[in-house]
Amino acid sequence: MRAHDLTEVCLVLHGGEPLLAGAGHLRDLIIALRTPLSGSCEIDLRMHTNGVLLDRRFCELFREQDVKVGISLDGDRTANDRHRRYRDGRSSYDKVVRAIELLRREYPDRYSGLLCTVDVANDPIAVYEALIAHEPPAIDFLWPHHTWDRPPPAGHGDWLKAVADRWLDDGRPVPVRVFDSIISTARGGPALTESLGLEASDLLVVETDGAYEQADSLKTAFDGAPDTGMDVFRHSIDDAGRHAGIGARQGGLAALCETCRACPVVATCGGGLFAHRYRGDGTGFANPSVFCGDLLALIGHVQERTTRAPHVLPPAVVRSVATGHGDRAAIARLGTAQAIGRRSLLAAVGATTAPSDAWEAIKRIGAANPDAYDWALSHPYVRAWAVERLRALNRPAGPASAAQRDDGLLATVACLAAARASENVTLPVPVRHGAVYFPGLGRHEVPGRGMTRVRVDAGSLDVEGATRFDAVRHLTAGTFTVALDDLDPFRDCHDHPAAGRVPAAEFARWQAFFEEAWTLLEKEYAEYAPAISEALTTIVPLDPPASGASVSSAARDAYGSVAIALPESPAMLCLLILHEFQHVKLGAVLDFADLYDKADDRLYHAPWRGDPRPLEGLLQGTYAHVAVADFWFRRTRHPDPDTAAEAARHFGDWYPKTLAATRTLQDCGALTGLGEQFVATMRRTLECWDVPDPLPER
Repeated sequence: MRAHDLTEVCLVLHGGEPLLAGAGHLRDLIIALRTPLSGSCEIDLRMHTNGVLLDRRFCELFREQDVKVGISLDGDRTANDRHRRYRDGRSSYDKVVRAIELLRREYPDRYSGLLCTVDVANDPIAVYEALIAHEPPAIDFLWPHHTWDRPPPAGHGDWLKAVADRWLDDGRPVPVRVFDSIISTARGGPALTESLGLEASDLLVVETDGAYEQADSLKTAFDGAPDTGMDVFRHSIDDAGRHAGIGARQGGLAALCETCRACPVVATCGGGLFAHRYRGDGTGFANPSVFCGDLLALIGHVQERTTRAPHVLPPAVVRSVATGHGDRAAIARLGTAQAIGRRSLLAAVGATTAPSDAWEAIKRIGAANPDAYDWALSHPYVRAWAVERLRALNRPAGPASAAQRDDGLLATVACLAAARASENVTLPVPVRHGAVYFPGLGRHEVPGRGMTRVRVDAGSLDVEGATRFDAVRHLTAGTFTVALDDLDPFRDCHDHPAAGRVPAAEFARWQAFFEEAWTLLEKEYAEYAPAISEALTTIVPLDPPASGASVSSAARDAYGSVAIALPESPAMLCLLILHEFQHVKLGAVLDFADLYDKADDRLYHAPWRGDPRPLEGLLQGTYAHVAVADFWFRRTRHPDPDTAAEAARHFGDWYPKTLAATRTLQDCGALTGLGEQFVATMRRTLECWDVPDPLPER
């Protein structure tokens, strides 16, 4: 433990029946376990027992030694007595219930929960109600042990679905590990049970004779399956950890069979419990779980029920984005989640803002007309402003200055919401740099004032003292329209400086390029078009660099917008839109789903950069370059030989770099289960192309 700087280790004393050791021997064992690590590593010590011997003497010991106790109970009397009788046929139920009640009433701090093995012969609701009646801190439903050589009876998925429905209808009254794991992993969180998820197994069994073994569930596969040939007398835990059997349960997605790797719920299922994959036909454990169909049905059911909230991203949305495209429905769901995120951000800003007529109007309209409110917040740089405002509160000496500063955006949002809701209001609005800007609409010049008044009447905005209005102009291609926003005072949050007001001749060039670029995108890159047309609302023109190179950017907090310096050709504009919109999509996913461990602070090599990148930077770059490689790959089929040759050279550069980056991500060890599935899907997208061998030289 000290060698690996572990701060906590979980030790579980369990079956057979650990209470048979007696209170004195258990006390000696617990002290022997704790003493060597005192002061350097905490031990989370737990016990699993059938409860029939549990009395006050044991409970006092467990309180004295800080041991949590879980008790096995398979439901009501009928369910429990199906398998848990004494040798002479007597029921154990009453003794187990007495033990549970002793813990619950007199030692609640020792009561960790109930373990219930699923038996489809039992009534699922009766079992659930019997368990809940004992007010457990948690419930753990255990899959019975079966392999492909000894398949289970049908119906385990339906049995657990019935319990899940009742549990969800009851408002999730206690943690249930299998259901909570399904919910957690669907959002990129950890699995909470060994039987689910892609996390590396960290379980090692020490038998009473000192032998190290793998998970004891493996005993159901074949005789000797959990054996390692090692023990505490001759080998270290590190030695045991290097055993091939242990390693087989630490390989994540790559260690699963092909069927599992391609499964839509693999990030949650993880192939199921390792022992349940065994088949004695020579394939060993390289199979799906024998409960595969049950797991698929249960996981899909629980995820469907628990991702109905609009701010929760169903795994299907994340998988759709991972292909590199994202269908229209998936992007629409991202947009809905973003809308809810914007409301939360503005509420957080409002909580730091001094009371004002504008904030009162926002709250009133938001409650009475949420559609109008969402529309007023929908311009990408409203969110960028809100995020920056909240960040300012956390800077040194920031809270007072940030809270006191009024840069006018709250007031203009309130005016927009009122106009959309057809509510008549008159509000004071700060003048910023001689103008009042309404997000997405345009800028009113108001010279010589620090404040002005805006009257909203019948949906129109009248700005007192305004001498000129410059509207936000739009680029149009067929039925698709985006704003070319060169006015928003909060737009300058990209990696390159935002351009000022674009002259009319330059705007005409933008329009011509955009129309041609969109025509190309719809024709040659049609899979990307639905997502872009669903979510891209704004392009911010950037100042072109002196070098003449193409530059573009996507601001992490400005969903729906990309920033681009008008490039040399419409085809390059098409590429830059494809590239930057990848960042927009992935950023929106990362707002609501965890794809990697945010505590990972290592830097990684990105093949397209000289400087190492943090993990999110590498993930973002890799995902964006899937589209870049795809652009050049398809362009290799261009009828013009010179264009095709240039595309082949670019593809020969970008494709291997992007593919190599997916391998780096897969090898980093910091992806969540959902993140592993996301990156594996990206890699499958790249590898499914009919790529020439060898690749063209750059």
